[in-house]
Amino acid sequence: MGPFIDFLVDSLGFGATFMYGSTGEIITEKAGHLNLGIPGVMCMGGAGGCLMINLCVKAGFPPFLIVLLGILGSFIMGVLMGLIYSFLTVTLRANQNVTGLALTTFGVGLMKVLMSDKKLVQATTYLVNPKNYFRFPFASRTDNLHTLGVMFFIAVIIAIGAGWLLYHTRTGLNLRSIGENPATADAAGINVIRYKYLATCIGSGISALGGLYYIIDYMCSQEAYLSLEAFGWLSIALVIFVLWKPHITIPGAFIFGVLFSCSSHIPNLLPFIKVTMAAKPLFKMLPYVFTIVVLIISSVRSRRENRPPKSLGISYFREER
Repeated sequence: MGPFIDFLVDSLGFGATFMYGSTGEIITEKAGHLNLGIPGVMCMGGAGGCLMINLCVKAGFPPFLIVLLGILGSFIMGVLMGLIYSFLTVTLRANQNVTGLALTTFGVGLMKVLMSDKKLVQATTYLVNPKNYFRFPFASRTDNLHTLGVMFFIAVIIAIGAGWLLYHTRTGLNLRSIGENPATADAAGINVIRYKYLATCIGSGISALGGLYYIIDYMCSQEAYLSLEAFGWLSIALVIFVLWKPHITIPGAFIFGVLFSCSSHIPNLLPFIKVTMAAKPLFKMLPYVFTIVVLIISSVRSRRENRPPKSLGISYFREER
């Protein structure tokens, strides 16, 4: 493949990190909860999955089972983080913004403790056996096509499935109604608390997979955890960019991957453009700039379906119904 196609394929693979994070956050926000703890959730998902893979390798499990249990371990870690957030914001009705930020601080800090402990996580151990299985069916490729592995296709399936669930099923209708007006949904007999817990926990579990994907699959390096937090914030920005529609996260994540990666690939694609070290951070601002532009355009058009749920960020008090 030529350098331009190579760049596009690499951006597509890189974008799956955002696809996981934003799809999970969309499901959470459709229930009326703004979870700013997604960066922490993704970090803990990466750490939990790597620890599980490391333990499975030491136990001598077959590679296929190592991959399966690694993904499951990451998802469960995300669910646990979502459960903490749900208990604080749904049951105790704590401020969602403060709780989310606290969850990010907690998740990022604990991940650094776990991932920096060489006795618990050894890159030479957990990367050798499962890597080719994560990279299936392009594990033998030497170009950037090898980044499109099992977890990339899982991300695409989850995004499409979440879009279908939200807009073509009664469960999705109930969830969206809770996000718009939980009191009305409650009066209609919908179990608001159950839906909020399930949406937040499952959404966090999906977001957590983005952390594992970035560390173990896309970067294939233990040290990748050092840059993971920033991608959690970009995943939240992508939610706004795609107008709270899970299936649009597929092209949206690709665009974010292109915008975020262009600073590294421009010298190869356009040799006449000199990108200095000081200019690279400016290029990495592009996803945020595009998000702001989309937000302005969607606000000007004033289309209801392109706006966030009405109860987003507002705790529900059943006694006030």
